[in-house]
Amino acid sequence: MQSENPIIADFVKLANSAAGTMAGMTREARESARERLREAMGGMDFVSREEFDTVKAMAQKAREQADALEKRVADLEAKHAK
Repeated sequence: MQSENPIIADFVKLANSAAGTMAGMTREARESARERLREAMGGMDFVSREEFDTVKAMAQKAREQADALEKRVADLEAKHAK
């Protein structure tokens, strides 16, 4: 047999309402934090790993070509000086 004590029923309703309010506040705080993070990161320029690796390979190739040209110029200058 269930007790129909109005004080206990009111307390249970209050506890359920408080739990629902806390869950809603938690959800709202989480969404707010995500939005602030999106805004903060939106102004930053990020590149993908693939783009970074592509540019790195291009820079390495350019450096190798510059070294080869430097050697070629040095050889030509030495040949011309003789």
